[in-house]
Amino acid sequence: MNQPRRTPPHAQRSDQVLEALQADSHGLTTQEAARRLAETGPNRLPAPPRDSLLKRFFKHFHDILIYILLIAAGITALLGHWIDTGVIVGVVVINAIIGFIQEGKAEEALAGIRKMLSASAQVRRQGEWTQIDADGLVPGDIVRLKSGDRVPADLRLLEATNLRIEESALTGESVPSDKSADPVAADAGIGDRFCMAYSGTLVAAGRGLGVITATGPNTEIGRINRLIAEVETLQTPLTRQMAQFSKQLSVVIVGLAALMVAVGIGLHAFPLGEVFLAAIGFAVAAIPEGLPAILTITLALGVQRMARCNAITRKLTAVETLGSVTVVCSDKTGTLTKNEMTARHVITRAGSYLVSGTGYAPQGQITLDGQLIELAEHAHLHALIEVVAVANDTHVAEDAGQWRVTGEPTEGALRTLAHKAGFSAERHTRHATIPFESVNKFMATLADTPAGLRRILLKGAPDRLLDRCAEELGADGTPQTLDRAYWEREIDRLSQEGLRVLAAAARPIDDGRQHLGIDDLDSGMIFIGLVGIIDPPRPEAIQAIASCHGAGIRVKMITGDHAGTARAIGIEMGIGTADTLKVVTGTELEAADDEALRHIVRDCDIFARTSPEHKLRIVTALQANGEVVAMTGDGVNDAPALKRADVGVAMGIKGTEATKEAAEIVLADDNFSSIERAVEEGRTIYDNLKKAILFILPTNGGQGFVMLAAVLFGLTLPLTPVQILWVNMVVAITLAMALAFEPAEPGIMRRPPRKPGTPILDRTFIIRLAIVSLLIGGATIAMFEVELALGMPIDLARTMAVNTLVVAQAFYLFNARFLNTSSLRLDLLFTNRAVWLAVGVLFLLQLAFVYLPLMNSAFGTTPLALRHWLVPLAIGGAIFLIMEMEKRWLVGTG
Repeated sequence: MNQPRRTPPHAQRSDQVLEALQADSHGLTTQEAARRLAETGPNRLPAPPRDSLLKRFFKHFHDILIYILLIAAGITALLGHWIDTGVIVGVVVINAIIGFIQEGKAEEALAGIRKMLSASAQVRRQGEWTQIDADGLVPGDIVRLKSGDRVPADLRLLEATNLRIEESALTGESVPSDKSADPVAADAGIGDRFCMAYSGTLVAAGRGLGVITATGPNTEIGRINRLIAEVETLQTPLTRQMAQFSKQLSVVIVGLAALMVAVGIGLHAFPLGEVFLAAIGFAVAAIPEGLPAILTITLALGVQRMARCNAITRKLTAVETLGSVTVVCSDKTGTLTKNEMTARHVITRAGSYLVSGTGYAPQGQITLDGQLIELAEHAHLHALIEVVAVANDTHVAEDAGQWRVTGEPTEGALRTLAHKAGFSAERHTRHATIPFESVNKFMATLADTPAGLRRILLKGAPDRLLDRCAEELGADGTPQTLDRAYWEREIDRLSQEGLRVLAAAARPIDDGRQHLGIDDLDSGMIFIGLVGIIDPPRPEAIQAIASCHGAGIRVKMITGDHAGTARAIGIEMGIGTADTLKVVTGTELEAADDEALRHIVRDCDIFARTSPEHKLRIVTALQANGEVVAMTGDGVNDAPALKRADVGVAMGIKGTEATKEAAEIVLADDNFSSIERAVEEGRTIYDNLKKAILFILPTNGGQGFVMLAAVLFGLTLPLTPVQILWVNMVVAITLAMALAFEPAEPGIMRRPPRKPGTPILDRTFIIRLAIVSLLIGGATIAMFEVELALGMPIDLARTMAVNTLVVAQAFYLFNARFLNTSSLRLDLLFTNRAVWLAVGVLFLLQLAFVYLPLMNSAFGTTPLALRHWLVPLAIGGAIFLIMEMEKRWLVGTG
């Protein structure tokens, strides 16, 4: 039952479509419908196969850092320290649970789309109308639509009476689309296929009759469903970097451990058991087993902070990825704009009025030449508002603190305009109405004014009203000969600004008639003026775009709306200027191959009349150019691109379930400015992760150096493996974790995004890592050897060695708090109270380690005198000052 590919249904006459489908207006027989259902399958989207719960859980263990943690757990188990083994295994399990709960699945995105489908439909079978479950529909069925219905399948319309369908979830257009039964061009985009009704869209007004051309997976929404399922998701910059870093670290640790065994046995003839114990101690020292936990905790804290900013994160790594974003691709309708039509300009012969306020809330002012107006003093404005308010079937009311429209969004904007002007239509008595029809593109009413005057009030498309008017309301308030050229110039001016233009006309009736026909509009109508309506930009989004530009992030608008509207909104939002902003349409994208598209997306910031495939291709092309892409949207047409993007950001209020499930971040307030705050939070998180790495690696490096140097030079081991494990554990749960609470560094949103592929550790920080490792490790070995030479017992010397390592790391923590800024600044010393709390907790733990008998016997330590604390403190202070000098020398901080 598939249509010929050469001529799609929207390009064929309705009789040709019926013939191709072997159907007629009386509907299918029950037997034929059953046969077709067996052939095409149910009218529903197939549920994808799902991994088992166990498989989905255990895939979170498939990470080299987790493997390193498990190796560390195995080592502690071999040493017989089961509590430590339990702690490490607990970290691994918690990490897996968090990932299992928070990471969104593509299957859930598909389930969200399936919820959009209609549950039932009115279909003609055996020549009779009947209500059936929508999943029983087949191609060739005749279906009836009315206002409020959800379209049950893709239909080629046979009849359309005032039919308007809300298609923003598929097309991104702000207003419902007028439908007719006339065919359109074969290459028309979805938003221009006026003779089609698509599955999952909503009938806003009127009624229609159509024949089903596609069901289930063959519908337009089914095609998007397949796109989501087929889209490949990319690894985040963080996961790519951490995976590469972990592999390199693993190779280094294993290589050095093997070198220790070889040197210990071959050069120093150490017993095999002793050398093996030293190698285990080195591995325990060098493996940063706290790093995955710190990574998870830092991201989790970022998620909590984001939630306070109305950004709900569904995937931990998405927050950090936002910090490396170089391009934000945004849908227009409902994301950059409010998706609430607003009257912005009113033009009469008496002047051009400006209207402030946005949305349907009656909050705003009407001004003329910068002066507030009183409606009673402006007869022209009163006459126009009377027309658009009385010839209006839409209502605007406050509901739970939100102003909502019941009816047409455009008429809602006109109703709100009347409220702002203080005009009420309630005292007008309506006698007759000519409803809006897509053929006529106007609405007229016959009504009495409160003064008892009977008038015809007409509003609609400007060209249709100009055709019916010979006169206009002149500046002096009397009818004058219509100056059509003037009004056409004003219409063009408003249209170029991206506004939808409506016109108003009226004429008095003095014969007492009660009825109204089209013929009554053919003579005597007086043209009053124009209203310019727009889906206004969110004011906070304009500021957010400016902040993104200041942070070196490009913002690109991708919309299904018309090019002129998109360009006007783009200029108003500051995406570009009138001189430089270029708009590329979906037709141009269709003609471009992948290589040409990479050049287009590099140079253009506005894309109009786009389909879901176009959005997906744009995101893919940007990624091919090396960009890290965040994609925002609210319609199901955005879902494939959201899934493909490095970070998908969905709107929480007006977004579809499919979009939310495909995204990593959901904005609870539908506010684009939340994205800018999320980028700042992402940059802060990346900084904090980098600080944690730059803190943990040198401290682990110092501990590893102690063991490595002792074996290479044939020295007594300054630390036992269990003592090293203690140092690792207490430092990780106190000092390293404190870095997760660091606030944003000064000027974080005034620096450009980091380049994709930039390693976590650059040359400067590798040098710092080496210096700190040598300083901490070398000072510990030197102190241990000096104390042994002075006759100190080995248990006492090792206790001092542990203290030296811990105290030196505590001092180095203050160096690590700022990557490129000096830590010798009083204004920054107390900006993170968690650091001071962590140092206090570490001091208490270390006191227990040194003085509690239980700890002495478990870790082989012994109590120290007060003077034994002075040497570690002196070493720590010296390391702090040396590293501040290194910052000034290598980075040039002040």
